[in-house]
Amino acid sequence: MRVNELNNITKSILSVEEIANILSITKESAIVSANRYVKNNLLIRLKTNLYITPEKFDKLNEEGIFKLANNIQVPSYISFTTALSYYNISTQQLQGIIESAALKRTKSAGAKTIRFNYMLLKKDFYNGFILYNDFFIASPEKAFADVIYLSSMSRYKCDLESIDFSKLNKQIISDLLVNTNNKAIKYWDNLCKRYKI
Repeated sequence: MRVNELNNITKSILSVEEIANILSITKESAIVSANRYVKNNLLIRLKTNLYITPEKFDKLNEEGIFKLANNIQVPSYISFTTALSYYNISTQQLQGIIESAALKRTKSAGAKTIRFNYMLLKKDFYNGFILYNDFFIASPEKAFADVIYLSSMSRYKCDLESIDFSKLNKQIISDLLVNTNNKAIKYWDNLCKRYKI
């Protein structure tokens, strides 16, 4: 099966054009082949024109899955409880769920056992992330500011008891929340009093 040739290259995520080049076939043939491979579970369609083989998917570590999340929706960055757990700030573990902040739309996408959730942020608040090990992720304070912003509008639920507030800089969070709204700022003020931050 020619799909094995796709497993033998270094790159994990492939477009139809790249599949055509690797298999030395036309783009039209690559589209037909990709559809056939997806139907036979020999290829995973991440989104239109973006694929990965099951073998490569199964070998991804946590950071590889984060990179995949960045590619499924562009632009986006890892945030919320996923980022807080990665930084060991939250003990809450989301099994099989990767959370990201997005600029275009709120959406959800699946690949094998992983669910990729993207939550829309307003443009003025879409910042505070870094490129780390080839993927985009919120800084610790920005990840928590994102939690506060959406939680204040009842669009997100976080187990606040699982958060180690000693690992977060209160002033940085306050500065980030200036770009949100009064509801989020008040929500943060109440959290500071409740948890003596």
